[in-house]
Amino acid sequence: MSRAFVNEDNAADQADQPVERQVSAQPNRLTAQGLAQLQARVAQLQGEHSDEAAKGEQADKQRQADLERDLRYFNQRVQSAQVVAPATSTDKVQIGSWVTFANEQDEQQRIQLVGEDQADANAGLINWGSPLGRALLGAHVGDEVLWQRPVGDQLIEVLRVEPEI
Repeated sequence: MSRAFVNEDNAADQADQPVERQVSAQPNRLTAQGLAQLQARVAQLQGEHSDEAAKGEQADKQRQADLERDLRYFNQRVQSAQVVAPATSTDKVQIGSWVTFANEQDEQQRIQLVGEDQADANAGLINWGSPLGRALLGAHVGDEVLWQRPVGDQLIEVLRVEPEI
């Protein structure tokens, strides 16, 4: 038998292995709510993995591999979590703060700075380590900060800071 066929079989087996999720080098600072969401995700994945494993030979091997990969990722995120104190300031932007700011065209936007795994731009939850998050973190009401965006830098003014709800 040609060695090429053996390697082809091995390549087919390896193709079924899911690509590992990359863990950010950014410190995993997050709110208490963000940690609770991570822990809930781990519990959900553990339940799904147990259900799949209970199927024995009928289990979807690809699904099991995907669940194991996700469990490794989210367990690592829980272990590296650095929960920050709740944002209480109404003057200074902190992780967990709700921030209302205006751009150069006086268009206002309200967002909350959160941890990486909690971020959801559609819901106004912005990663504190993103360009917008870094521009706002530590700013005070009335400050103008430079938001360095890929499409061009923009000055924004912090109008209001609200504590974590």
